[in-house]
Amino acid sequence: MAALRSVVGDAGLLTEAADRAAFESDWRRLRSNPALCIVLPRSTAEVAAVMRLCADAGIAVVPQGGNTGLVAGAVPVADAPQIVLSLRRMAAIRTVDPDDDSLVVEAGATLVAVQEAAAKVDRLFPLSLASEGTAQIGGLVSTNAGGLQVLAYGSMRALVLGLEVVLPNGRVWNGLSTLRKDNTGLDLKHLFVGTEGTLGIVTAACLRLFPAIRRRATAFVGVVDVAAATALFRAAQARAAGALTMCEFVAGDAMRLVARRVADARPPFEAPAYVLLELSSPDPDAPLDRTLEALLEEALEAERAMDAVIAQSERERLQLLRLREEISEAELAEGGAVKHDIAVPLSRIAETVAAIEDLVAERFPGCRPNIFGHLGDGNLHVNVLPPEGRTVSDLGDLYGTITEAVEALAVARQGTFSAEHGVGQMRAASLARFKDPVDLDLMRTVKHALDPAGRLNPGKILRAEGTIPRDGASSGR
Repeated sequence: MAALRSVVGDAGLLTEAADRAAFESDWRRLRSNPALCIVLPRSTAEVAAVMRLCADAGIAVVPQGGNTGLVAGAVPVADAPQIVLSLRRMAAIRTVDPDDDSLVVEAGATLVAVQEAAAKVDRLFPLSLASEGTAQIGGLVSTNAGGLQVLAYGSMRALVLGLEVVLPNGRVWNGLSTLRKDNTGLDLKHLFVGTEGTLGIVTAACLRLFPAIRRRATAFVGVVDVAAATALFRAAQARAAGALTMCEFVAGDAMRLVARRVADARPPFEAPAYVLLELSSPDPDAPLDRTLEALLEEALEAERAMDAVIAQSERERLQLLRLREEISEAELAEGGAVKHDIAVPLSRIAETVAAIEDLVAERFPGCRPNIFGHLGDGNLHVNVLPPEGRTVSDLGDLYGTITEAVEALAVARQGTFSAEHGVGQMRAASLARFKDPVDLDLMRTVKHALDPAGRLNPGKILRAEGTIPRDGASSGR
């Protein structure tokens, strides 16, 4: 503790239980385990010094950004001496280069801060998600965050040009390149994007910027079911091509939950299901409104759509987006949910949703499927609410049974059990259950090469000694 304090100062070391508490529990409050202390460095040099001290002392390190993840990947595991290393004091925008369409930012900066920095030079950083006011760049890189506009811009992996990373032994890799092409061996940044802080600690990132959006057209569309929603997406893709930047699906029950639980959040009309569509362009004269109107007229005539509204102002647009973004908060207010983050091929979305609804009705009577997500890239958040008047903690052993059944259903349809949330603690058993043995052996090999002692973010994804956490259990369940 004294050595850590000498590196980060009094303000950079939290040891009291009350000060540690917010760093020790995940956002969903499903995992809560004590840390020896919370360390808040101010520079890459301090992160490196902390890592060297912990390596010498044999202490594990849990990197943490905004702690908004949904798989408990940034909080301690049970029964192990760990520190939490929070990057929140490293939040500087180092450089912004509109000529190169790039921005270099420290890991603790929030997504909103990066969006605003890009906007000041008439550029766009397109990653967008509900937690953007709190989520930090280091965490978003480490989890390969997706969000609302993956359809057009890709996930975080596509937006990262270079990284600065502190390795488990305290060495610093400076890979902050702005090059779009560099074919000189392994592209090392991809070792750290999406690996949840298990191979190295991202301290800064060089991010790709795009031309600022000058024109948007946003519609909220009522559809009869998810098959109609998929048909609407295909029609929008054919008509709008690259201008289609958002296509979100919300089941009717999910929208009714928002209306019941969130103040001033009401859909403009009732429908069995909904699609949130957005077209955008850097051209201020792009005829997006006409394109969207023609698309919706055709959809209504073909009975792919039942009703629709088009936002007439930025205020109305934000109100429509809020209906989608408030679903997770509404679930919490309802008592929580068993959350799943599946993806299947677009051609199998309709049959997958039907199979999930049948599964819940037959095997878990009283429980309520709450389905929404990123229709354009096949990623659905299949959340299962407990029976009315009960909370998710009342489900007991059913929690794991529901998860295994839903994920198995997705994997059987050539899908995945985690499309954008990652593995963390919550999906470690799923990784062991569904991943090919060759995949797992390759992961173990890389982990052992970079972190042979297994001190970096222990208990997440893979352990250095070659085992995989089977249950992810801890005292906070």
